[in-house]
Amino acid sequence: MPLASWHANAAGYRQLGLRYDDLLPEESDTVQTAIKRLPAKEAYDRIFRIRRAFQCSLSHTLLPPADHTKPEDDVPYLSNIIVEVEKEKKEREELDNLVVKK
Repeated sequence: MPLASWHANAAGYRQLGLRYDDLLPEESDTVQTAIKRLPAKEAYDRIFRIRRAFQCSLSHTLLPPADHTKPEDDVPYLSNIIVEVEKEKKEREELDNLVVKK
């Protein structure tokens, strides 16, 4: 666990106020569907974190230490929904390919 904490801090996303799930690429349909299923407050907070991190990146600064993401706040919020969406897609594919024998 200490090595994992060190790696997360070395990655630098916490100093920008981001969570790990904010770093997931949004290009896939699965992630897009999961983002649409987020509660309104969580979706707003996600957009705010990403825009704030982008602004810090443009100005080549980091957030003050009080605004850094704390390890206890860096919990997955999107990964669980992505897993559900993938299960639903798999189930849909299995049902679409179902062969009925007479």
